[in-house]
Amino acid sequence: MKYISTRGKSPALPFSDILLGGLAPDGGLYLPERYPVVDEKTLASWRKLSYAELACEIFSLYVDDIPAADLKALTEKTYTQKTYHFSRDSAKAADITPLTSLEPGLHLLELSNGPTLAFKDMAMQLLGNLFEYVLARRGEEINILGATSGDTGSAAEYAMRGKQGVRVFMLSPYGKMSAFQRAQMYSLQDENIYNIAVRGMFDDAQDIVKAVSNDAGFKAQYKIGAVNSINWARVMAQVVYYFKGYFEATASEDEKVSFCVPSGNFGNICAGHVARMMGLPIAKLVCATNENDVLDEFFRTGVYRPRQTAETYVTSSPSMDISKASNFERFAFDLVGRDSTVVRELWSKVDAGGSFDLSKTPYFERLPEFGFQSGSSSHSDRLATIRYCWERYRALIDTHTADGLKVALEVRDEAVPMLVLETAQAVKFAETIQEALDLEPPRPADLQGIENLPQRVEIMDPDVNAVKAFIRTHC
Repeated sequence: MKYISTRGKSPALPFSDILLGGLAPDGGLYLPERYPVVDEKTLASWRKLSYAELACEIFSLYVDDIPAADLKALTEKTYTQKTYHFSRDSAKAADITPLTSLEPGLHLLELSNGPTLAFKDMAMQLLGNLFEYVLARRGEEINILGATSGDTGSAAEYAMRGKQGVRVFMLSPYGKMSAFQRAQMYSLQDENIYNIAVRGMFDDAQDIVKAVSNDAGFKAQYKIGAVNSINWARVMAQVVYYFKGYFEATASEDEKVSFCVPSGNFGNICAGHVARMMGLPIAKLVCATNENDVLDEFFRTGVYRPRQTAETYVTSSPSMDISKASNFERFAFDLVGRDSTVVRELWSKVDAGGSFDLSKTPYFERLPEFGFQSGSSSHSDRLATIRYCWERYRALIDTHTADGLKVALEVRDEAVPMLVLETAQAVKFAETIQEALDLEPPRPADLQGIENLPQRVEIMDPDVNAVKAFIRTHC
């Protein structure tokens, strides 16, 4: 299996090379040269597998440059109940991603039972183990540069802390995350972890990461890698829980399900797209946004119009306060028939601060083939949905999951099971839970008082050269 760039100007590479490389040299994102297709017989054989066993089966379709025994060991090391043990129902913790049924045909797929209480742990814990393994085999080191709107940063840092050969430089928007999210990141004192708070929005931080990654000389000299969802391994890891959720919600392989996914950077739902391309019987992939509705606008109108920083709303679901969805380029590549010439033309407009309109093209006419639907949510919607879910189902959900549930309830076809991806635990956004329900959400005992710990963070303007200088100084 080789990996190709969405922009078509980079050589095809094996998995371990694109794992360490992040963005392709031509500025594109890597995708497998083909999606392996899983038939009904294989699906049936996977139904009773544990999470780690299922993950290993799926990873082996995409990774052929790591020996099978080593890949199996890495997967078993990653997906253990010891790591994922914060389920709302302790009896289900061994499932890693338990299914919570709200009512017949409507479910929450728990993805936030890892160490940072967010779905990003599902991929980051794997990435940490893969990085350490591949770097040790090659005798190399890597400097990870990432951007976070809230959850990616802490998940990456918890996965990489103490890893041999790895340093992490994580950019976050200054003052735009919840107190809990800031504490999870900034309180880490590990020598290989560096936090940089950028005066701006997430998109400013993400632009810096892309600019540094596109500087080939600097990237090579300082061995810059990526853990954002621009890294294909993140998407690959997330594919697994779509299969697992499908098996939990169905009894046979002739059934279909739909997924509603809170989405900002399009990485989480991109994994669902990949699962569907692999043959998983998905009826609909529903993209739920907050007030930053760039993705919803595209699926409704065919216009992809990233907003400028000043146009990006600061919301109570901050991990989705994103107006330039990096992973959307991967889906667009498939939508236009994997024609990299078209992708280069479209993203030359995006990279120049513009937009593109596919509404009157054959590409937009193909959209129904991919099963996408979308909707958006507001702060008042979030409060109402959190209240509704608590009062009706006695299930406490976070603000992002509330965005997903709100949209799911609007578009749901009751003949098809609907799984809402639960992206974080409520305690990460306690202020909004208090506003909605006037109660303090529970938190795990080992995270009590985390906001009171000493914090270590560098605050700077959104300046590419300043970030480069910081990396040079700390390498």
